[in-house]
Amino acid sequence: MNGSPYMKDVRDKQPSHQRSHRGWSYVRRRAKSAAGLGIIGLLYVVAAFADFLAPYDYRVQFRREPLAPPTTIHVRDARNNVYRSPFVYARRLVDPFEHRYLEDTRRAYSVRLFARGYSYKLLGLFTSDRHLFGVHSDGRPDAPRVHLLGTDALGRDRLSRLLIASRFSLVTGPLAALFASAVGTLLGCVAGYAGRTIDTVMMRTADIMMALPTLVLMLAARAAFPLELPPRRAMILLITIFVTIGWAEVARLARGQVMTLRRSGFVSAAEALGLSPMRVLFRHILPNAARPLIVQVSLMLPAFLLAETGLSFLGVGLQEPEASWGNMLAAASDITLLRLHPFLLLTPAFAIFLFVLGACLFSDGMLRRSKT
Repeated sequence: MNGSPYMKDVRDKQPSHQRSHRGWSYVRRRAKSAAGLGIIGLLYVVAAFADFLAPYDYRVQFRREPLAPPTTIHVRDARNNVYRSPFVYARRLVDPFEHRYLEDTRRAYSVRLFARGYSYKLLGLFTSDRHLFGVHSDGRPDAPRVHLLGTDALGRDRLSRLLIASRFSLVTGPLAALFASAVGTLLGCVAGYAGRTIDTVMMRTADIMMALPTLVLMLAARAAFPLELPPRRAMILLITIFVTIGWAEVARLARGQVMTLRRSGFVSAAEALGLSPMRVLFRHILPNAARPLIVQVSLMLPAFLLAETGLSFLGVGLQEPEASWGNMLAAASDITLLRLHPFLLLTPAFAIFLFVLGACLFSDGMLRRSKT
């Protein structure tokens, strides 16, 4: 039909400014969704290769370098000689109160790609000790280290902790959002299609869950369990809490979509053909209700990530020495320390901002597409 001469003639008769506006609007919607997915995909690629990208073990403490500023990488030495590869100088702490460091320019240490470091399993499959970059030390125990984002109060490399922390934060929140959406969609579809008593019971339960203060409920549920948990158990516990609290909103949306589509002609035709209720619901109704549900899921992704970050920031999420973006932000709660070392706050906050931005761009693009 779209390729018929009649439709082509109708399109040709439209004013040129209307055609260009519609075309630009379509490209803009697609560009927003693609940009959002690109940002989120890049963050997950970084999380998958975090051990390779991290120069040092995120738990190792370099006690001689507490709260060190980002390492300066040079290409010219003090005599203005140009080196073939970037290099760094060793530095020592000269003022422990203001955390001022002084570089020792007598010897340069080259920075090389694919340097050797601590052993890890790449993607959980292959054992390797290669990292994206590192200092060529020539076996010297006093060789300097490259801290591109500086170190924290315990001397741990902040870049390594930021990269490793992405694995916990980027899995816990989004995975909880997906599970909560699946549970909410299932319950909402059943309630909207069955109606009567089942609908009343499920929706009143959803109303009760939505009426409760979410933050207080999450804090109470998390505090009921031991704080010191391994990362995997802490992740499962947080996901369970988020799913228990977050399914209600999706259930109400799914129920409304199902009740609207149930009165459609194609549903009546499917029922007249003798199809089972489950087949009608999941084969014919749910696909037509998928777009607003996808928009809702994309809005829940940043919300649940921020919830996990907030719990870790308040001290009831993942505990030290394990790394998450939330407990990295907790280190920036001291205003005096934050003034001297803004990287304590800026680095994890920027990572969270990127994920929220990507999710919002994707959801905005999907929302505009659902309205056309």
